[in-house]
Amino acid sequence: MNGPVIKLPLFGEGAAVNPPRGITIFGFTIYLYGLIIALGFGLAALYVYRRRGRFGLTGDNVLDIFLCAIAGGIIGARLYYIAFNPSEYFGAGKWLNIFKLREGGLAIFGGILLGGGAVAFYCRRKKLRLPSVLDAGALGLLIGQSVGRWGNFINREAYGSVTSLPWRMGLESPAGSGAFVFVHPTFLYESLWNALGFLLLHLFSRKRLSSKRHLNKRYEGQIFLLYALWYGVGRALIEGLRTDSLYIPGTPLRASQLLAAAAAVASLAALITLAVKHKTPAPSDGAPSEADIDYIGEEDPK
Repeated sequence: MNGPVIKLPLFGEGAAVNPPRGITIFGFTIYLYGLIIALGFGLAALYVYRRRGRFGLTGDNVLDIFLCAIAGGIIGARLYYIAFNPSEYFGAGKWLNIFKLREGGLAIFGGILLGGGAVAFYCRRKKLRLPSVLDAGALGLLIGQSVGRWGNFINREAYGSVTSLPWRMGLESPAGSGAFVFVHPTFLYESLWNALGFLLLHLFSRKRLSSKRHLNKRYEGQIFLLYALWYGVGRALIEGLRTDSLYIPGTPLRASQLLAAAAAVASLAALITLAVKHKTPAPSDGAPSEADIDYIGEEDPK
């Protein structure tokens, strides 16, 4: 079950691959896009599970949170896509298309919004600190998004405009014609951007959570805000290169680009505001700081 051939000139003039979109077992087709998304979710869950104690979570919390995030994320991603492509789903004979998830049609921002809402509801019910959960979730999201973007490579989608850059990607158009169009591999840009963001925030979180002083509650949510800033900037820039963007109906505005830019600006404003609000002057008389007092007698989380 192959698609068009993909040329990769960076590795040589004749370098090309033709990864299958799915595999058929006993007459049932398993799409690799779904397997890659599942792999991303799995790696994210393992990472958060391994560091659960640092964010005040139990193993059961992690499992429940990911179930909420997956359910809310899939529904949200589907609804977001449908909202910007109503002609494909509404009208005579089209209603059932809404449930054909195997044919594609998911948008990450919708998944983040509704998935985040489901997690927030769970935290409220279980009386968990939402900012701390969002910190852990942000690190997991970067893993899932970085891995999941390779599903776009398998599907030959989420690519950019025509380019002559050395790392361009050639798509056979139409399949079997031998004619290629060379485009920006925007799926790769976003995958690498998210991977770098994860590395930086992972190192930052290890330093921030390495002492009781840095575990002061006033810092909860900082990692999530940094994630929103990092992802927002990257997505806003990369979205401008794509040719399959979802547009706000009746306007030339790319919905995801606008939302990403707004998220980045809002996160930056929040980070600056919180930094000023919680700035604590260094003690001059050897007395413990407010952050130290908060944790006197508390056990260091593992």
